[in-house]
Amino acid sequence: MRLLLLTLLLAVSAGGPVGGAVAAQGPARAPADRPAPRTDPNSRIAHQQLLGKAKLGRIDVYFAGDSITRRWGATDYPEFLEHWKKSFFGWNAANFAWGGDSTQNILWRLLDGELDGVHPRVIVLQAGTNNIGHRVGAGEVRAQAEEIARGLAAILKVMREKAPGATIVLVGIFPRNDNMAALPVIDGVNRKLAEMADGSRVRFLDINRKLADENGVLYEGMTAPDRLHLALKGYQVWADALRPILQEILGPPAAEDFAPPPTGDPSVGR
Repeated sequence: MRLLLLTLLLAVSAGGPVGGAVAAQGPARAPADRPAPRTDPNSRIAHQQLLGKAKLGRIDVYFAGDSITRRWGATDYPEFLEHWKKSFFGWNAANFAWGGDSTQNILWRLLDGELDGVHPRVIVLQAGTNNIGHRVGAGEVRAQAEEIARGLAAILKVMREKAPGATIVLVGIFPRNDNMAALPVIDGVNRKLAEMADGSRVRFLDINRKLADENGVLYEGMTAPDRLHLALKGYQVWADALRPILQEILGPPAAEDFAPPPTGDPSVGR
């Protein structure tokens, strides 16, 4: 009974995952910079799908992250997928994000082959919100921000090793109003992400002041009712910020697109 109670307390302190998917299994979450697989069946199937997508090639823009990124280019969110196609068609963009992932899970997926042989010219990474606990004490802000930044730095390191020719766009963690205590952690992480960027091969992209006011309160229409995931208006802000970067690196979008077909949540339609 005592062990069960400890397990539940650890799970609560770790915070819930974004995206409605099952979180990584185990009584406690691994450090943010240590790879950890998702063991639920749906995540295993999704990983196999993404491995298959990677083998198809012809990917110039590679998106990585959690459900905030995934929903944009997934078959189970058709309205967002149409916006994705409209925003990035002709640049051979492919989405490799998965809902509920923390930095540990993304790191594991990259090390287990999802970037092998892809050779993208641009990688867009937006992740880290799933590492933030629901209860953030005043003395925990700095420690959480530092750990999450270490996790993102570990992902960045693997990306540079597996795709040395890519320009990596580190997108700041977006504001979330489902848990206002997370905002100081988000600010701390984003400051560290800015320090990782060199302005050339690694770039930091912060669109938070276009999503929310100076207090982190999201503007009307930017997010879904959960006050966490982006709505179509929020994705438009993100696309508007990304397109000049892609234009600079890749040139104007081509008349044809050769990226692999989009994937979705394996559980949908089963």
